[in-house]
Amino acid sequence: MPKMKTCRAAAKRFRVTGSGKIIRRQQNRSHLLFHKSPKRKRRLSKTLVLSSSDFPRLMVQLPYYNVK
Repeated sequence: MPKMKTCRAAAKRFRVTGSGKIIRRQQNRSHLLFHKSPKRKRRLSKTLVLSSSDFPRLMVQLPYYNVK
């Protein structure tokens, strides 16, 4: 049976922390920032932990991630 392929787009967007959580960056922070308030840009700069409902979908795309 051939090896399972990792979805490279997902691999670039998600990281596993040392404790096994999956973190991601916020959307809406790449361009067109001039009309967004500093508070909003500051809030969008923080990373988030992936929600549990998205976890099974991500594991299909990233079969070799070692998540505890």
